Amino acid sequence: MQLIIFTDGASRGNPGESSYGFSISDSGGNLVYQQGKYLGINTNNFAEYSAVLAAYKYLVAEFSFDLPEEVTFYMDSKLVKEQLSGRYKIKAPNLIPLIQEIKVLESKFKKISYNHIPRAQNSVPDRLANEALDNR
Repeated sequence: MQLIIFTDGASRGNPGESSYGFSISDSGGNLVYQQGKYLGINTNNFAEYSAVLAAYKYLVAEFSFDLPEEVTFYMDSKLVKEQLSGRYKIKAPNLIPLIQEIKVLESKFKKISYNHIPRAQNSVPDRLANEALDNR
């Protein structure tokens, strides 16, 4: 089984009111799950990583007995994509615990890939993150 995940973080001000959104679809494009959540006052990068972490937590909780073999992430944050792929160093101390937790969860899957996409192609998680901010 392969799953496709789109993630986005939002911060109105940086730091400021923040949230994330993510959507999970199967390889046929059928929506499996989506979520947006308000995070309080945080940076945009914290919100971006929170989206990835929340998606992993959902996968592990909901598919614990049959984890997908392949998970492909799409995000409009090139920084997060490069850091999670191991090409850029993580310098912000507040992000290290999030990334450590992501790496533990990531290790449960056979194949993970992170891909950067233009913001215009990331509209669903962007909408979910903004709705979470608006409805807090």
